[in-house]
This record gives sequence, structure tokens and C-alpha cells, in this order.
Amino acid sequence: MKINDRLKHIGDLVEANSFCLDIGCDHAFLDIYLVKQNKNIKAIATDIAEGPVKQARENIKREGLEDTIEVRLGNGLDTYSDEVNTVIIAGMGGRNMIGIFKNNMKVLKKIDTIIVSPNNYQIDVKKFLTKNGFYIDDEELVKEKKFIYQIIKFKRGRKHYTRKEFFFGPVLLKKKGNLFEEYYKREKLSREILISILPKNYRYKKFITKREIKMIEKEL
Repeated sequence: MKINDRLKHIGDLVEANSFCLDIGCDHAFLDIYLVKQNKNIKAIATDIAEGPVKQARENIKREGLEDTIEVRLGNGLDTYSDEVNTVIIAGMGGRNMIGIFKNNMKVLKKIDTIIVSPNNYQIDVKKFLTKNGFYIDDEELVKEKKFIYQIIKFKRGRKHYTRKEFFFGPVLLKKKGNLFEEYYKREKLSREILISILPKNYRYKKFITKREIKMIEKEL
């Protein structure tokens, strides 16, 4: 079974012997990929909608992986079990992710590793999780068709980050590379467009946006 590059990069960040909770699993492609890597990984694939859950069960059964992947219908961390040490959420907005964590803070405190790939509001996710007992262990950029996605791996622990590290990502700042340059050139352009259309009374928003543009220019 082939999976897209975004899911593969997420899967490759999962450590051996992990027990994963994949929230918003869709068709369980990631979970199937994980348990077939021979890294002694087990998973719970969850989704809030019955359609994806049904499709996930069919895919898992077809691959003969019912003993290592359990499928659950439920909302976010409500589907958590005590054996889970890794939570994965991808393909949804950053504020939705934060909402999932906020809705079950008791469970969040039990997790060792979180891997996320937010479609937006990545900085908000980084700030929320680092404020609540995690540090940024690894980061990747992956390109699919015309889109570039951030993948962020958090581990239990605490570190302090500067404004610049929150904006770019502390690990991405060290890695950089061609995809980093392409991604932040796009971010710079989107901010320049935003400034051009903001009303005159949005002075503070313009100030913040111009500051971000200057940060990007210094790193490219």
C-alpha cells in the first residue's frame, strides 16, 4: 500500500516500540504503514466520523493487521488508552488541534510524544504544547504537489524558545535547505500581499507582519 510523502515523513518520526493514537486517521493508511515497518509499533486509529472508521477497518482487515491496529469511533483524546505513549494528528487546522488538547488536558499530561502536521496556525500549536510540558524534538518540511507542510515532533520536557525559533522552528532553522527557502519565500509573499490589503486602522497587525517579513529576509 502506497502512502503520500506527508504521511511517510510522519511515520518515519515514530520511534520503535511506540503505541500510537492516530487522531483523525481517515483510512488508516498511516497506521498500516507504521506497523509494517517491523519496529514493534501498535496503533489505535480513531476518527469522529463513521465513514472513515468503516473504511479504516476494511483496509486493516485487508492487510491482516487486526491484532496490531484497533479502530475506534470517537472524539480526539477521548479514545485514549493507558498503553498509548504517542499521539499523531495531521491534516487539520492548528486551532482544531489545540482544541483537541484543551478538551482533555489530563490525558495530555500522560503522553510522551506528539507528532503533528497542522495545515495552519503552526506557531500557535508550538506555543501551546511547549507551554504545557513539551519541547520540539524534530521538524520536517515536505512538499506534496504545490503545497509544503510542516511536521513537528514534540517530546515530554521543557525548553525555552525565542520569537524567531517559534516562527521558523528551532530545528528547521538549523536544517534549512532548498525547501526551507521555498516555503519562507511563499510566507514572505503572502505577508506582503496581506499588508497591501489591510485597512489603515490595522496598524498593529501591519507592524507584526512587517517584523515577520524582516525576520524572513534575514534567514533567506
